[in-house]
Amino acid sequence: MLPHLNIASTGSINKTDDSKAYLLNNALSFAIKQKDFSLSSTNSWIYGKQNNLLTNNDYSSSLVFNLYKTFPHFYYWGLVNYNTSYSLKINNQILAGGGIAYSFIDKKNAYVNLSDGVLYDQSDLVVINNYHTYRNSFRLQFHFASDLFTLDGSNFLQNSFSRGNDYIIRTTTTLGIKLRKWISLTTTLNYNKMSITQSDNLIFTYGLTLDKYF
Repeated sequence: MLPHLNIASTGSINKTDDSKAYLLNNALSFAIKQKDFSLSSTNSWIYGKQNNLLTNNDYSSSLVFNLYKTFPHFYYWGLVNYNTSYSLKINNQILAGGGIAYSFIDKKNAYVNLSDGVLYDQSDLVVINNYHTYRNSFRLQFHFASDLFTLDGSNFLQNSFSRGNDYIIRTTTTLGIKLRKWISLTTTLNYNKMSITQSDNLIFTYGLTLDKYF
């Protein structure tokens, strides 16, 4: 069993004579992995203001369970995800479900994985109260690393089965330049879109990431 802790604190500040803006992006993840299963938890909070007006107050928490019981590079997954987002007009959202995944590249320094499954979406949105639907959840995830840098990406497309114009896009791409074995200078690009609330956000931040195995 190898516990893994990742802490990232990034942000941006822009101040001129006429305006000021700042954005903070903090994330904490923890994972435990054995031969047959893994369990991981991820929490992120994005907060920002522009000219003293709130632009972001977005929190997300996920718990993911993977079961490796079949052939190599293939596994089953289960997910529970909670979101609240000022920028995406989400008061509360719970996504829960499961599916399958396969790693086309599965090495220590190179990883490419595709997964698909079904999620139940129970939401309280600014535009609709007590909204619920079933979604197909497709994900592309990758990780590349060398002695100098890391590149990570997680990209979701989650379409409603019952409404063709209802979809969610979530993408996160992170580039880390290693200062030490366990600390990196990090830039992160996030893009999120929720069609039913007609809202999206594009967030670019930079800062530090601490990455430690125990």
